Amino acid sequence: MDRHRAALSPPTWAVVALASLPVVVLAAFYAWPVGTLLARVLSGQAIADTFDAPGVAGVLRFTAWQAAVSTALTMLVGFVPASVLGRYRFAGRRVVLAAVTVPFMLPTVVVGAAFLAMLPQSLHGTALAIVLAHVFFNIAVVVRLVGSMWSVIPADLTGAARTLGASPARALWHVALPLLRPAMVAAATVVFLFTFTSYGVVVLLGGPTNVTLEVEVARRATQLGDVDGAAVLSMLQLLILAFVVWWSSRWQRKATRQLGGAPVLRRPRSRGERWLVPAAAFGSAALMAVPLVVLVSRSFRVGDRFSLEAWRRLDGSGFRPGTGLGVDPLGSLATSLHYAAVATVIAVVIGAAAAFAISAARRRGGLLDVGVMLPLGTSAVTLGFGLLITFDTAPFDWRGKWWMVPLGHALVAIPFVVRALLPVLRSIPDDQRAAAATLGASPLRTWWWVDARRAVRPILAGAGFAAAISLGEFGATTFLTRAGQETMPIAVGRLLGRVGDVPRAQAFALATILLVVTAIVVVLADVAGTGSEADRARRS
Repeated sequence: MDRHRAALSPPTWAVVALASLPVVVLAAFYAWPVGTLLARVLSGQAIADTFDAPGVAGVLRFTAWQAAVSTALTMLVGFVPASVLGRYRFAGRRVVLAAVTVPFMLPTVVVGAAFLAMLPQSLHGTALAIVLAHVFFNIAVVVRLVGSMWSVIPADLTGAARTLGASPARALWHVALPLLRPAMVAAATVVFLFTFTSYGVVVLLGGPTNVTLEVEVARRATQLGDVDGAAVLSMLQLLILAFVVWWSSRWQRKATRQLGGAPVLRRPRSRGERWLVPAAAFGSAALMAVPLVVLVSRSFRVGDRFSLEAWRRLDGSGFRPGTGLGVDPLGSLATSLHYAAVATVIAVVIGAAAAFAISAARRRGGLLDVGVMLPLGTSAVTLGFGLLITFDTAPFDWRGKWWMVPLGHALVAIPFVVRALLPVLRSIPDDQRAAAATLGASPLRTWWWVDARRAVRPILAGAGFAAAISLGEFGATTFLTRAGQETMPIAVGRLLGRVGDVPRAQAFALATILLVVTAIVVVLADVAGTGSEADRARRS
C-alpha cells in the first residue's frame, strides 16, 4: 500500500524542492531570531539583573492574574451560547454564529478602541476594562470548540439520565460535562494563551499601571533600551506558553472519550428550551454588537456634539509631520493595504509549498508540519523583537527595510494558510490519482491536475485570513514600523494617545474603517472556505 501511494506522489526531488522554501524561511526568520533571543538570555548576568529589577514580579503576577480571570469569565459567559449553538437548530442560527465569531477575527486595536468608546472614563486604565475586552474577544473560542463537542454528544445519553429521574442540572453535571471536559480544557487553554500574550488590548485599556509581560518586553526594548532584559522576559513567556500547551495536550489525551456519529442539531422542544434558545442566542449576538456600534457612533461625535470633522480630517490635515505625534490616517490605510498584499503573497507561497510538501511526504512530513506551526505559538511581540535585534548589523542590517513588516505579518499568517489547505489535500482519494496515472499521466502531471487544481479555493481562503491577520497585526509591527510607514493599528494607537476630542474621534473613525475592511476580507475568506468544503463534499 505504501509503495502504491508513493508511486502516486510527486517525485522526491519535487517534494524536497517544495519543502526547502518554508524550511529556509523559518530557519532564517524564526529559528535564528529566537536563537538570538536565547543567546542574549544565556550570556552574562541578564537573568539575575532582570529579576532583581523592581516591578518584574508584579508584572508576572498581573499577567497571570488577568489571564486567569479573563479565561474563567470567558468560559462562564461563553458556556450558554456554546450550548445553544451547539445543540439546537433555529431560524437565524448562522447569523448568530457569525455575530459571535466575527469579533475574534477583528484586530485587537479595534476591540480596544471599541471598549474605550463604550466604557465610562472611570474604567479607562483599569484591569476590569482589560478583562471585559478579553471576554468579548475570546467568546468565539468557547462557542466553536465547546459547541462543536456538544453537537456530537448523543441526545439519548442525557435523555436516559432524565428518564431515571435526574434533573436537567444533574444530567448536565454528571453526563454532559464529563464528555465536554476535554473541549472545555482546550478552549480554556487557547483563551489563556491569547490573554496571557495580549498586547493591543492591554496597551490601549490598561494604562501605565496595568502592565503585562508583552507590554513590558516592548517597553524595555523600545523605551528603556534594556535589550537583555526584554530578551529574558520574552524567553520566560515562551517557556510558560510551552508548558501550558504541553500540559493541556497531555491532559486532553487522557480525558478524551470516543463519541461516534456526525453532529446532530435538534429544534427546541420543551417550554424552557423555546424560551432559552432565542434569549441566549440573540442576547449574545446583541452583546457582541454593542461595542462595535458604539465605536462607529463615537466616530461621528466630537465632545458632546454630532460632527463629521473627524472624518473630514482623515487626510491628515492639522498634524505636523516630523514631530513623532503626527499621523496620516489615510496614508496608514494605504500602507496597511500595501503590507497586507505583500504579506498575503508571502504567506500563500510559503504556506502552499509547505502544505503540498507535508501532504506528499505523508508520515515524513510531520516534522515540517510542527515547524510551520511554531510561529503561531510564539507571541507577535517576541517575533518582532527577535527580528529587530537579529537583523540590526551588517551585512544583514534590515531594520529600515519596509518589507520587514509584511514579512513579520506573514510569519504569523503562514500556519493559517497551511491549516486551510492541508485537510483538503489529505482528503483527496488515492483512486483519483490512480485514475490519472492509469490514463498515462506522470506522477508530477497527476499531482498538478488532481491536487493543485483542488487547492484553489482553500488557498483563496487562506489568503483571506492572511490578509486579515496582516491588517490587524499590532505587536510585531510596533518593533518593525518606521516613521511615515505607520499601519492602521499603529495610527489608531497613536491617535488615541493624543490629547483632544478630534484626535480621539479620528481614532474611532480609522478603527471603523479597519473594522469594515477586515470584516469584508473575513467574509470573503469564509465564502471561499465554504466553497472548498462544498466542493470536497460533492466530490467525495
